[in-house]
Amino acid sequence: MPERNGASDARGRLVADPFDYRVTKLGGLIVSRGGRPVMTVAGHVAARLVAALQRADDAQVQQLLARASGDYRRGNERS
Repeated sequence: MPERNGASDARGRLVADPFDYRVTKLGGLIVSRGGRPVMTVAGHVAARLVAALQRADDAQVQQLLARASGDYRRGNERS
């Protein structure tokens, strides 16, 4: 059984294909993966997410972005 240490998901997808984000001038957040935009977050949700991302280390950033995008929520997704 793979070790779950919070640094990545159990299958290692966040390490192999990490999320990236960009904060817009208006305070929104564009989440991308593989160079493609996955979603846009705006308003107070974006403000809270940006604050959490600034406090997080690299592994935590990946977890936060995965949760925000809806990926890996249930743990049974397949590629």
